Amino acid sequence: MSSRVPNQARVIPLRPAAERPGTARPASSPPSRGQSTPAPREPLWRDLVGDVLRRERLAQERTLKDVADAARISVPYLSEVERGRKEASSEVLAAAAQALGLGLGDLLAPARTELVRLTAAQQGRSRGASTSPYGGMCLAAPSPWPAGPDRTPCPGGGRRPSGRCRRTGHLDQPPPGR
Repeated sequence: MSSRVPNQARVIPLRPAAERPGTARPASSPPSRGQSTPAPREPLWRDLVGDVLRRERLAQERTLKDVADAARISVPYLSEVERGRKEASSEVLAAAAQALGLGLGDLLAPARTELVRLTAAQQGRSRGASTSPYGGMCLAAPSPWPAGPDRTPCPGGGRRPSGRCRRTGHLDQPPPGR
């Protein structure tokens, strides 16, 4: 005889729910002395993109079925993509974005912004307070051109031979006559 409760499914989670971005950590005792805390996990791209898809769909007051039909994908698959359970291909993401009236870039830009925000917050907690997203480490060389009254120097500082800053991609041209 089984000890399982009838009419109750046995679910084996792929990852604990507390590790999803935006969810609360379970109450637990602090680590004992000599035991280090595990490094915080970076958020998964599929979670971030799924959150953006769901937020946009709900903002438009549309149903999963409506968006899935317009994107020509199944409702369960779209639901799993929104929940971060499936890693959707670029074609599926583009179709879902188009069904919502967005371009692929419009869908991915907010996910990127959220990724930067979350990883910067994690880095700040793990390294201590740092105002730089690079944690004080800069591999770029200083600009070879002086800043003039009509030019503002790039905050990244270092330039490649093409004139683009190594960190920011900012294009800076040499002064006339050079």
